[in-house]
Amino acid sequence: MGQALYEQSASAKRVLDQAEKQKPGLLDVCFSGPMERLTETENAQPTLFAVSLAAAEMAKELGLVPDVTAGFSLGEWTACAYSGMLGFEQAFSLVIKRGLWMQECALNNPGGMAAVLRLRTEELHDLLKEYKNVYPVNYNTQEQIVVAAKSDDLDQFLGFLKANGKRFIRLNVSGAFHSPLMKEASERIKAALDNEQMNVPALPVYSNLTALPYVFSEAKSTLAAQASSRVLWADTILNMAANGVDTFLELGPGRVLSSFVTKLLPEAQVYQADNPDSLCAAVHEIRGKNEF
Repeated sequence: MGQALYEQSASAKRVLDQAEKQKPGLLDVCFSGPMERLTETENAQPTLFAVSLAAAEMAKELGLVPDVTAGFSLGEWTACAYSGMLGFEQAFSLVIKRGLWMQECALNNPGGMAAVLRLRTEELHDLLKEYKNVYPVNYNTQEQIVVAAKSDDLDQFLGFLKANGKRFIRLNVSGAFHSPLMKEASERIKAALDNEQMNVPALPVYSNLTALPYVFSEAKSTLAAQASSRVLWADTILNMAANGVDTFLELGPGRVLSSFVTKLLPEAQVYQADNPDSLCAAVHEIRGKNEF
């Protein structure tokens, strides 16, 4: 993961070298894996952060300058670093701690997550009235919402869904992330951010917490609360569109966010890139369209 970016982009190499300096061995994990090492708590968040930011810096190197930025969950930290709200060294150090603190919460409160499919928000909220300890956390699209809970509570709710013919997919995650069960992680992140200086972002960064651009005076509390709060992704994308955004580029491994955007905005131009070839092709097409 990220090796081609490292070898073909000076900007990406600079980012990844900085990450290696702060966390020796990171490049070996990124480039050689195996997947078991990449998904270990101490590696997962730092590697994804570094590789996604490296891709964003290569896009800038190629002449693509976004009007706004956003990220899903951990990706919001990448967006904050890209915007200049946090310096790389600050953000990377905090991302490492964030991963460890969230995992500690997961160990203290064993739980899980599941994506509920083909249920409108109002329908799901109605069902959850009988399951007070199951939390809607990731509002991915208008008909896909992820719930999180302690293991027993989640099992009961999923059993109810199955018995009533409702569709869901249990996620392969180690905790009930973005739920109140992560409150202690949010508190520790806030305490750490209170000792850091944040900068006014160079471009709007949309928040998972509010689905709106950050209010700078509230940036520390907003970013910290994100770990234990719902991700309003669908509203974020719709608000971007309402503010004139019609082209989206997902940077980093996977196409999940691109698929969400396509479902929410069928007419939007949506691209995904995680290597130099796909990134160059996306940048070429986006810049070409914007010249007319």
